[in-house]
Amino acid sequence: MSRPGNRVAWQSPVIPEAAAPRPTLTWVDAVALIVGIVIGAGIFETPALVAANANSAEMLLFTWLLGGGISVVGALCYAELATTYPSVGGVYDYLKRAFGKAVAFLFAWARMTVVQTGSIALLAFVFGDYMTQLVYLGDFSASIYAALAIALLTALNIVGLQVGKRTQNWLTLAKVLGLILVIGVGLLFTAPHAAPPPSSTTGGSWGLALLFVLLSYGGWNEAAYISAEIRDVKRNMVRSLLWSLGLITAIYLLINLAFLHGLGFAGMAQSKAVAADLLRVTFGHPGAMFISLLIAVATLGATNATIFTGARTNFALGQDFALFRFLDRWQPLPSSPIPAFLLQGAIALALVGLGTFTREGFKTMVEYTAPIFWFFFLLTGLSLFVLRRKDPMRSRPFVVPFYPLTPLLFCGVCGYLLYSSLAYTGLGALVGIVVVALGIPVWLWDRYRST
Repeated sequence: MSRPGNRVAWQSPVIPEAAAPRPTLTWVDAVALIVGIVIGAGIFETPALVAANANSAEMLLFTWLLGGGISVVGALCYAELATTYPSVGGVYDYLKRAFGKAVAFLFAWARMTVVQTGSIALLAFVFGDYMTQLVYLGDFSASIYAALAIALLTALNIVGLQVGKRTQNWLTLAKVLGLILVIGVGLLFTAPHAAPPPSSTTGGSWGLALLFVLLSYGGWNEAAYISAEIRDVKRNMVRSLLWSLGLITAIYLLINLAFLHGLGFAGMAQSKAVAADLLRVTFGHPGAMFISLLIAVATLGATNATIFTGARTNFALGQDFALFRFLDRWQPLPSSPIPAFLLQGAIALALVGLGTFTREGFKTMVEYTAPIFWFFFLLTGLSLFVLRRKDPMRSRPFVVPFYPLTPLLFCGVCGYLLYSSLAYTGLGALVGIVVVALGIPVWLWDRYRST
């Protein structure tokens, strides 16, 4: 038996009127946030990996276009959920309504300890690696930069929503302008196939190429966590998702065309740092330094956006579970969940310490997060079917087209990526699964205390 006053499983977190998140974000702010999360370090690393596993330049470009299409399919599913159940908890709220508080708790626990904090640490390590190319701080230079980035960006978001969103908007603008510059260099100032191709191209798996592409598109789902803070969410959620994915797809296609033009298909496939190689062909060492700065800015923007959205789930967790009640505080002025930010920052800094200890920070964080991410992505897709059956009379401002084929396709892709993330990862994935499993006794203890 629950104590009187405990919230039932299907209810959204109730926030006091004076301290509630307010709908202050425009659709342009939402686009900046989504673009900032998605376009991180991946686009500077994965094109070479995709080329190595594609059979031709045409297949390479088709795979990137297909990745954008699959992301739109997922975005349509999320748009129905987000406009039907706008909540600061995002996916946490959908899973709670569909599968109950136990599954929702495990998701929030996983996001707090593995997915979101691991992604923050991963991006911060990439930022540290490339800043080290510009200014070296010693043996632990990358870790120092990573920790400083997490601490600074967490502080900026604690200052308030307006500062956090302005920081994100400027970082996203700088990143997109830099990418446009790289595209211009590759298409306009570099002779075609400037890098001599090898005698034969390498073989590979097209499925693996698609996996790398979809990893590069990952992050658009973070829009669900700001659904309660977007003005006119019924109209602007779909608008912001489609505009951001259209912009991202166009940028990805153009930058791959630039790489193909400047390095050639085989040159891309054998490159270890495709963007740096392209800039080095045209501008030499200064070009390589510029791309290092660009990647640092890109990852800084993605880190800030991930910090911004991650604290929202922690806040929702504090609304429902006694053990995390200290997270149930939203500071009205400035508008931010300060305890949620502080806990998230502390865990991310601890993961930076783990990555420093293993001396494989980026690789360790990828293995740590991937299987858990795709597992809950799959559950979110399934929640659309469950909520259609459990809550048929609910007003749905946006209905996913071609139901049930569209969400079935989305779930199929998520299932494939879950399999792939388990097949291609090692010890890091096992550690992530163990950490999530530790959430089960925590859930049982919280339930025991509440009876």
